[in-house]
Formats: sequence, structure tokens, C-alpha cells
Amino acid sequence: MSRLFGTDGVRGEANKELTAELAYKLGRAAAIYFGRDHDSFKILIGRDTRISGAMFESALAAGICSAGGKVIITGIIPTPAIAYLAKKHHAKAGIVISASHNPFHDNGIKFFGGDGYKLPDKVEDELAEIVDKISTNDTFTRSVGKNIGTIDYRHDLIHDYIDYVASTCKVSLEGLKIVLDCANGAAYETMPAVLRQLGASLIVINDNPDGININDNCGSTHLEELQKEVLSHKAAIGIAHDGDADRCLCIDEKGRIIDGDHILVACAIAMKKQGRLNNNTVVSTVMANIGFHKVLQENGCHVEVTAVGDRYVLENMLQNNYNLGGEQSGHVIFKDFATTGDGLITALQVLAHMAGNNVKASSIVDAMISYPQLLLNIKVASKDGWENNESIKAAIASGEQELGDNGRILVRPSGTEPLIRVMAEGPNQTQLEDICHSIGDVIKQAQG
Repeated sequence: MSRLFGTDGVRGEANKELTAELAYKLGRAAAIYFGRDHDSFKILIGRDTRISGAMFESALAAGICSAGGKVIITGIIPTPAIAYLAKKHHAKAGIVISASHNPFHDNGIKFFGGDGYKLPDKVEDELAEIVDKISTNDTFTRSVGKNIGTIDYRHDLIHDYIDYVASTCKVSLEGLKIVLDCANGAAYETMPAVLRQLGASLIVINDNPDGININDNCGSTHLEELQKEVLSHKAAIGIAHDGDADRCLCIDEKGRIIDGDHILVACAIAMKKQGRLNNNTVVSTVMANIGFHKVLQENGCHVEVTAVGDRYVLENMLQNNYNLGGEQSGHVIFKDFATTGDGLITALQVLAHMAGNNVKASSIVDAMISYPQLLLNIKVASKDGWENNESIKAAIASGEQELGDNGRILVRPSGTEPLIRVMAEGPNQTQLEDICHSIGDVIKQAQG
């Protein structure tokens, strides 16, 4: 049986793979698990702007109430806000309804513990077991009478999060012209409020969610509009979030992309100079650019490498007491400020670096020489067994031989979509395109 939880919660197309019935069972399972040995306990629920979000919110709340839990519904709010608020308000857990950067028709349900951290695999598997028992023979206690759970609507809690995020920026942003792309997602209310509180001169785009336009040619996965707006307004920087605002990418004043690698390099070097970078170490993933490793090594920083996924980055950070880590995609974790990737806090650390050191955004791009890197997403019928397929292995080996010591190839399945990703890195873009497409063609033939 396949695992219910993927790399970032339970995901699927809304009302198809991910149904209201499953959401109810997940809510009930969460209350049964987190409510053990507690007569009174609360669970927070937040969501992004997808049309299916309210349906799943209601189903989760019903499941929690059926097992006697108190539900606090925060409404539309960034994923990291739930992590922060669950800890601040002593909840047993926090639940986020979001499929992050995916299109609107997908949705997901992910959990945070009362400590603000994502749940370990072991706890997710226990929740999955409870869901399975609910589905086959629900013998768990049902609360009745005055013990039935309650629902409290507290969108006002968003202000706790806004104030906290603003407090992590120690410099004024007075007069700094910023273009902000909210991706028609969960940050549309919070991030403009944060930046205005800090004095920024703000142009906001894609802040009118209608339930189906989240991530639609906007946000951190589609930066073209933001690049045009930054140049048009002669802004100092552009900031882009994804649908649930746990990631951030930027555009410098010349219209160039500042990705997670650039952000980590700038912040790591600055933190090292200030004596704030624990063990002079940054945690990143196998996707980090070769140039990322070179510039950090030149500046006396060590890099710990993990598998792709912010949960693996955080796991390494917690095990070794590192306080900075992240991914090229813009998931960056500042452990001094947050228990998970927070796109708003990430943006503020970039802005604080610029304002505090009186430097332009372009200096962040110029600090690192990025090797050409090509990522190809291959849609497949099945991801099973690809790594043991001889034709795929031969295609990868051929590409590696062609690149030699001047580059690398990474092939991996997506944890959330029916895709196999092919990444190649090296000095020649045309060569990378040929290699990636050759491997991609073989994968299509082998995996459907």
C-alpha cells in the first residue's frame, strides 16, 4: 500500500484523490492522536486561497469536533503563520490546507506539531494508521453532549503573525521601492501589511485571489511579470512568494533572478561576519548550484548537503544545531526566527541585508557565479522502478561521461506530482539541453 503522506503532507486533485471524506478522517485522526490524555485541546487550521480550501476546512473541523477537539479557524494565512501561531497559542497541532506552488485544482493537507515543526514520518504514519482504522471499522470514541468539539473563527490572529514577522527586520525600509508578487495566494494580506509597517514604498501585484488564479502565471514559479514590473517602476527589488508563502524568490533592479542559492550565500556570508552563523555552516540540497559551493568555500563556510525537500534540510539543521539552510527554489529556513521555511521572513532578511549594508539587490546576484543549470520535468504514467531501468541508467551514464568533471546530472522523482525531474549542470547551456532531452526521451519511453 502506498504511503498516505508524501514529502509535504497529503496531496491530490481536489475532490478526486483528495476528498472531503478523507479530510474529515484526517481531522478526526488528528484529534484522536493529539487529544490523547487531554480533556481539552485545540488545533489550528489555516488555508490558502484555492476554491476547494473552504470545503476541506469544514471537513477537517468536523472531524476534529467529532473527537472533542476545539478548532481555531484562522482563515487565509501563510503556511509558516500556522507553525508560528500553533506554538504561540499552545495548540496541540496546526493544519494547513494548501498545495503550495501547484495549480488551483490541486490541494493538500499538512500538519505541524504544537512545537511549530512539521511532523516526523513516524507520527504521519501513525495518523495514517488511524485514518485506515476509521475507514474500515471506526471504533474510536465519539464525543457527545457537552463534550462535542467547538469551532472558533479567529482571523484576527493574523496580526500576531504580521507583527512578529515585522519584528525580525531590525532596519527601516523607509522609501525602499519594492514590487511584491503575492501569487494570488496566502500572502496577499500579510506581506503588504508587513512591508508597509516597515516603511517600504510598495507596488503590489497578483493580490486579488478568486479561488482559481493562485500561482496562475504569477508568483515564485512564474517570474516574468515581476521582472517587467521591477524594470518598469525602476524598483530596488521585486519579491515573489508561492501560493502558501513558505518560499521567496527575488528580482534585482536589473531584472535578474535572485534564487534561494543567492539568498543563502548573501545571508551566510553576512551572518558569518557577524558571528551569527552556527558552526559557519549552511545546509542545502543536492540541487544547489556548483557556484554556490565555490563561493561559500571561498568565504570560509562549510556546506552540508541533503536530499531535496525542506524537511530534510531542517532535519539536518536540528540534528547539528545549524541555523541557516534552504533550497534553490526559495525555501529558506532561518532557525533563529522560525521553525519552518517562511517566505516573508526570508524576504525581510534580504531587504535588511540591502538596507543595513547600503547595497543594491544586484550585489546579491553578482556575489555568486552561477553555472548554467537546466531542469526538465518529465510527466510520466508511473514513477515506480525508474531507478532500476537499464535504459534510463545508460542514458544518465552517457550524459555524465559527456560532462566529465565539468558538471553533473541529477535525476529524481517529484514527491508531489507525477513527474520525474532531470537536472543537468555544466558550463555549456546547449550541451545541457541536448543531454536533458536525451535522458527525458528515454524516461518517457520507459515510464509512459
